[in-house]
Amino acid sequence: MSLKVERIFPFLAWIGSVNRTTLKADLIAGFTGAVIVLPQGVAFAVIAGLPPEYGLYTAMITPIVAALFGSSLHLISGPTTAISIVIFSAVSKYAVPGSPEFVNLALTMTFLAGVYQFALGVARMGHLVNFVSHTVVVGFTAGAAILIATSQIKNILGIYVPRGESFIDTWIDVWRGIGDTNIYILMVAVATLATAILVKRFYPSLPHLLIALITGGVIAASLSSQDHGITFVGAIPGRLPPPSVPDFSYTTIRQLAPEAFAVALLGLIEAVSISRSIATKSHQRINGNQEFIGQGLSNIVGSFFSSYAGSGSFTRSGINYAAGAKTPMSGIFAALILMLIVVLIAPYSRYIPVAAMAGVIMLVAYSLIDQGQIKHVLESSKTESAILLTTFFGTLFLELEFAIYLGVFLSLVIFLARTSTPDIVVLAPDIDPRYHKHALVDVSTKPAVQCPQLKIIRVDMSIYFGSLNHIQSKIHKITKQDKIYDILIIAEGINLIDLAGTEMLLHEAERLDAMGGGLYFAGIKPAVYESISKTHLINGIGNAHFFDDKKEAIIKLTRLLRMQGRCENCTARVFKECKDLPMPETAKAAE
Repeated sequence: MSLKVERIFPFLAWIGSVNRTTLKADLIAGFTGAVIVLPQGVAFAVIAGLPPEYGLYTAMITPIVAALFGSSLHLISGPTTAISIVIFSAVSKYAVPGSPEFVNLALTMTFLAGVYQFALGVARMGHLVNFVSHTVVVGFTAGAAILIATSQIKNILGIYVPRGESFIDTWIDVWRGIGDTNIYILMVAVATLATAILVKRFYPSLPHLLIALITGGVIAASLSSQDHGITFVGAIPGRLPPPSVPDFSYTTIRQLAPEAFAVALLGLIEAVSISRSIATKSHQRINGNQEFIGQGLSNIVGSFFSSYAGSGSFTRSGINYAAGAKTPMSGIFAALILMLIVVLIAPYSRYIPVAAMAGVIMLVAYSLIDQGQIKHVLESSKTESAILLTTFFGTLFLELEFAIYLGVFLSLVIFLARTSTPDIVVLAPDIDPRYHKHALVDVSTKPAVQCPQLKIIRVDMSIYFGSLNHIQSKIHKITKQDKIYDILIIAEGINLIDLAGTEMLLHEAERLDAMGGGLYFAGIKPAVYESISKTHLINGIGNAHFFDDKKEAIIKLTRLLRMQGRCENCTARVFKECKDLPMPETAKAAE
């Protein structure tokens, strides 16, 4: 009963471990997280085309719900760069960024994304993320970083670039207008960027983005900003997230549903990959289904409290773990402390120059490009490189949601291509006298004499509809080229035999039986055996063709071959059971 309750309220699994020591550690980590997310939340909202306060609202609501209903002890959810730019790209087709209509559509998209995520979690589809290469996220994030930087060039140079232009058109307009650069705006942006870099380099424990924004504001004030065209972000309302109601009209839902699924998919990939990455350090097991539910609920609830779509943040989650967080209370503390900070200092945001915010966003964009991972992928794998480059260029030149789908689709295609050609290893006994057991070795790595009557192969992957042709071709090659009609499949590495696989194996067993041989199996996993027992494979082939292990299989099959008189003229004697057989007369005459 308690397990069922914990599935509904997963925070009950860790709430009992909260004590004075963990609360102190989580409070310190939470304060660090709140200070870090303050400038990030504003920057991410600007990227998403929303008023700055919506990024802060998201950082207040999303992490609390995700902490209570997720599975990770250290994952911090909230606004992220990648999702912010997808929100901007998708919603800007239907409304002017920053307008009330835009905000309402963004909240509706958040609700829909949350519903998708929650439904996938309830359906226990958390394992699907395993089939999507992390390279998709790396490529998309790198492309998004360049798009973000491109969108801020106009704010750094102080030139006019129309909203909503493509990547290429934006750079064409920047090139044409570069002669109109406002040197004062450029000075503020460069000074902010330089401050952030230097503080992070020499004082990494300090909130470098916040210090950089303050520096930018001071410099703008010293330059007599009103006289030089320097604009400001404007005052952020010093209040807690107000209630909101997404647009549930059929037209709006139908309009936003496809893009919302892209947001949901990207958010899930981000959250699960980040939580698992940190879990490898904290030695925690992550429940993918529960993480789906936590992310879904955080977006559903957030959409009713002025929060747009969020996900796991690698930066904040990593800092949360490094700061000594012990339980998800650290994320809750971060949200509560942020609420207090916003109420106290939000009015001072009117002194933040747009150019300073652009400088901070440029640094955030640069940090998104995982240069080490990109280099590793390009140097080590052609297939992963194809996924990386396809997603990267798709992000730059296509619709963002389509770029996500394209990367996911390509990674799934490559996965299916890999699983459709499982390793099929030919085995033979090791005749080294030191071995007294049935030690089978791969003949491609260690030359060994093979039995001319019995071919032993090992299939190291599932037998399903995608791999049938490859496996069947191997069996046909054995019968056609080697003229061997008794085949033993070592099935220890087979995790699945689907219905199509069952039909193929039954067909091959019947074909080999007609040739005077047979198809045999050894070491089938209990779960696989139980699965195929529900089909007609075992009854069709015969229970005598299935063995518990390879030792039993070899003993009984060599006995069968002797009874059939097929070992009389054999000189190979590869099995231990063959050693006591009399040598054929032709061999004796040769001696």
